[in-house]
Amino acid sequence: MAEYSRLARGSFTSTGAAQIINLPFQPSYVEYFNFSLANTAATSQNVISGKWQYPMAQNSAVIEGYNATPTLIYDTVSVGGISTFSAGQMLQFGAAKQIVASTKGTTTSFQVTAHGYKEGDVVLFEGLFQSSTTGMPQMNGIPFTVITRTDANNFIVNWNSNNAAYTNLAGSPASAKVKQILYPFLYFPGTSVISAITTGTTTTIDTAEAHNFVVGQQVAFHIPSQWGTVELNTIPNNLTPGSPVYAYVIAVTDFNTFVVNVDSSAYTAYTTNIAVTAVPGLSFPQVCAVGDVNTGGVQISSGSALYPPPYSVGIGTTRTNTINGPAVLGSFVNNTSQGFIIGAGAGTVLTTANIVGVAGNIIYWRAQLADIGLPV
Repeated sequence: MAEYSRLARGSFTSTGAAQIINLPFQPSYVEYFNFSLANTAATSQNVISGKWQYPMAQNSAVIEGYNATPTLIYDTVSVGGISTFSAGQMLQFGAAKQIVASTKGTTTSFQVTAHGYKEGDVVLFEGLFQSSTTGMPQMNGIPFTVITRTDANNFIVNWNSNNAAYTNLAGSPASAKVKQILYPFLYFPGTSVISAITTGTTTTIDTAEAHNFVVGQQVAFHIPSQWGTVELNTIPNNLTPGSPVYAYVIAVTDFNTFVVNVDSSAYTAYTTNIAVTAVPGLSFPQVCAVGDVNTGGVQISSGSALYPPPYSVGIGTTRTNTINGPAVLGSFVNNTSQGFIIGAGAGTVLTTANIVGVAGNIIYWRAQLADIGLPV
């Protein structure tokens, strides 16, 4: 039977790291193939395809690829294979990893050995002290989107540390750690930390992680005085007593930049130049959505999906559908994440092959939740 089965298909460009695929269900069967390697069959240690089905163990897989002969063989993966997930209602984190060093600038780069992050992942820093009075602790506790994966040991986030208040980390300070927020957008648009503000006849806002705002969104600002541009803060409306004055999003530049209809030409300049001594008790500058439900998003029209779900937008133009049905335009939507992960493990015979391929490989996948059979 298939009346209540759920099917999904798609593709992605591999980064060489584990790939999370968000779906409006938790699949009981997953298969994929590496289109980029399909025409290089004679090359040893290429994994061409893989599959997983409940009740196989999580993180396992059956793969097909070429051994050293090279001969096409089947193999199994026990670690770093295919797994399914359901994020629940609270944030979950990956393992804390040691920060080796950092490089300050208009964006900030971190060195973390074999970090495993890809562009679009969201990470959280803690303990960014070089000494008790130096380092980058102003960035502690802020969710950051990885905007550039420089290489296997370095990545960049959107934060201007190019001023005297910040000191580069060096020599693997014991307290300096980073961990990934595995499913960061349980609700969205939510609240975002502001990384930069450009004043003018309209006002451009940069955020540390993906903001998920849409044109027409109402937003409110909460900026402590240390950061400047306090004039943006939401104030009472003199024309409608008790009603705050909100700003409206008039343009979305990219995943972490948007423009509001506020003339800030005469406003105080924004700054991230916050002294390390001010960190205890420091509150972050934030922008939050106002309303009831987010983007419901795609209008129902000729050629569109009949009941388009709300979706979040990560780095680039990547859209991730939520588990929800249609919704009206507005603010917050529940985005409890579900789906599957293709890991970066290797087989028992194909021991040097990364099952998700190498950076640049095109991967096609298909997932299914059957209405007849064992539960996930």
